[in-house]
Amino acid sequence: MSAPARIASFAALLVAIFAAAAVAGARLDPTVDDNGGAHEEGDLQMNGHGATTTRPQQPTTGADPRGAGAAVPGLAVAEGGYRLVPERTALEPGPSARYGFRIVDEGGETVDAFDVEHERRMHLIVVRRDFAGFQHLHPRQLDDGSWAVEADLSAAGVYRVFADFATADRSLTLATDLFVAGRFDPQPLPAVAETADAGDGYRVSLESGPARSGAATPVEFAVRRGGRELDSIEPYLGADGHLVALREHDQAFLHTHPEGEAGGPSPISFQVAYPTPGRYRLFLQFRHRGEVRTAAFTQEVRGSRASGATEPGAQEHSDGGH
Repeated sequence: MSAPARIASFAALLVAIFAAAAVAGARLDPTVDDNGGAHEEGDLQMNGHGATTTRPQQPTTGADPRGAGAAVPGLAVAEGGYRLVPERTALEPGPSARYGFRIVDEGGETVDAFDVEHERRMHLIVVRRDFAGFQHLHPRQLDDGSWAVEADLSAAGVYRVFADFATADRSLTLATDLFVAGRFDPQPLPAVAETADAGDGYRVSLESGPARSGAATPVEFAVRRGGRELDSIEPYLGADGHLVALREHDQAFLHTHPEGEAGGPSPISFQVAYPTPGRYRLFLQFRHRGEVRTAAFTQEVRGSRASGATEPGAQEHSDGGH
C-alpha cells in the first residue's frame, strides 16, 4: 500500500474512534433539571409515581448477593441497567446545599417507582473522600421522579455520594463524586481504635474479635453513657442501628443492619462480609432518647486463613517499612 493510502486509512480509523467516544460520552454526561414540586419521603402511596413496594426487612451482612467475583457495591455510577445522574457535579460550599439527582434506566428514562427498604425508598450517604463529614440523608422525590436533599457541604473537598435503593425487587448502590469549591486539606485516615465518642457523654466500644475477609464476621458495639451500658436502644430505620463500612483508598461500600429484634439493649451486633483485607472506616448510627448519634471507627480486616491473603501491613514490613 502506498504512503498516501496508508495515511488515508489511518485518518479514517481515527475518525471512527473519536465518533464512538463521542457517543459513549453523550450517554454518560449528567443532565440538569430543576423542576419544582416535592413529596416527603413518607408519602409512599399517593405521590403520582409508580407503585411502591415495601420489601420484608432482613438482616444484611454487606455480602454481595451477585456472587463471588462480582464488583463490590459503591464503585460504579451505573449497574444492572440503572444509572445515577446528578444535576451538578460541583457545588459552592454551604451548610444547606441543595443536591439533586435522578436514577435513569437503560433508555435514559427517569425511574420513579422504588421499593421501601429499611423504612425509606432512598438512602443517600455523603462523605468526603478523606472520610470526613459523614451524612446519612433521606431525599424527597419531586414530581418528575427526580430526588432532592439538603446536605451540609460547609467544608470544601471531593465528596463521594452513594444512592442506596431498591427497584423492581433489586437492591443497588450507585455512586458518583461531588466537588465542593474551596481549599481542601485532606486528612489522614484516623488510626485503628476500639472506642469512639458519640457526643453528650456517649461512648461506643468495638468489642468483637479480629475481623477477617471472605465470610461473614461478627462486629459488635457496646454503647455506654456515663460509664453504664444502655439497657434500651430505640429503633432507627426499623432496627437497633445502622452500619456503613467504607474501604480505604476506593470507598467500596458496605451497608448493614443488626441482628435480632429492634428495641433491645446494648450491645448492637452485626454480621459483616468484608470483601478484602485492609482498613475500613466504620460509621455506626443508633438512636437514644429521640436523637440519632454516630460513632466512627477505623478497623483493620485481616485476610481469610483459607485464602492465604496478605495481612494488612505485611507488604510494608517486607519492603523495609516503605
